Amino acid sequence: NCGLPYHIGDVIAEFNDLLVASINNFACRLKIDVRTFSEVTKINKEVKSVCYRDLTTGNDYETDYDYLVLSPGASPIKPELPGFDSDRVFTLRSIPDAQKIRELIEESEFSDINPLHCVVIGGGFVGVEVAENLVHRGMQVTIIEGQSHIFPGVLDDEMSNTVEYHLKSRGINIVSGDAFTHFEDSEGGLIAHTENGKRLPSTFAVIAVGVKPEAQLAEDAGLELGLGGSIKVDEYMQTSDPNIYACGDVCEVKNFVTKQPSLVPLAGPANRQGRLVGDNIAGKIKRKSRGVQGTCVCGLFDMTLAATGCSERHLNEAGIPFKSIYLHPLHHVKYY
Repeated sequence: NCGLPYHIGDVIAEFNDLLVASINNFACRLKIDVRTFSEVTKINKEVKSVCYRDLTTGNDYETDYDYLVLSPGASPIKPELPGFDSDRVFTLRSIPDAQKIRELIEESEFSDINPLHCVVIGGGFVGVEVAENLVHRGMQVTIIEGQSHIFPGVLDDEMSNTVEYHLKSRGINIVSGDAFTHFEDSEGGLIAHTENGKRLPSTFAVIAVGVKPEAQLAEDAGLELGLGGSIKVDEYMQTSDPNIYACGDVCEVKNFVTKQPSLVPLAGPANRQGRLVGDNIAGKIKRKSRGVQGTCVCGLFDMTLAATGCSERHLNEAGIPFKSIYLHPLHHVKYY
């Protein structure tokens, strides 16, 4: 998923390059039975079985389990606001999502004199990476962020100012501290409206305002839920049912710094949790999750942004005292 914006930007031209594992790889190397186009419809935790539907035939099946692992991830939030049902408004979670955006760009006639416009709603990682890659395609881009600055969950004001200046120098228009309200159809595109009365024309729009855990199956099964509708797990990644584990973006995790429940939808913690769950089901020694720091790295043109732990905002919200230090070191000798 991390490569999807770069597929839109043609940095990764072939979508097959985004596939890190195949069904054949799982079947031949690991003897794992992978059933694609199969949607789980119900968990029967009392009898330890799951019901699922083969989407190619419409037939329903039931299969037993000793242990069940829930890892459905999280889905993009798409607020119910006017204009969001337009076929020119996209979210980005899967390869087909990225291909739809690529197709629209490639079917459009545009040039330096007559460029395509895109409005990106949300100034987090996905939104900013999409904006960067659309600039690579020769498009004009506006990011709308309702908070006071972009990367509100990661950066404090001092750092975000530098990042925003860098993005603006590359031609990206940033509208921050002004919430998006709705889309209006226009000839050949959309007009994005904000609370402060801005009207921003665009050919299409990408919604990147965050994700929500895909926990409906767990809720229907009566499993205990946690923060933001996520699945509540213990330090061994077990749910309220000892035979059901959960891992990845669908889970509530413990913040390593604040020790408070948190949602951290990042690939690194998800991979670690998956390995931990596998060890705890199959291994002789139980392994505990020590919590998540939320370490992240993002490339922005020729700048690299990285963060780990808590921002000042999060520490203030948690009531944890802290001190700040600002460094501006050179990464080479001055005469270079």
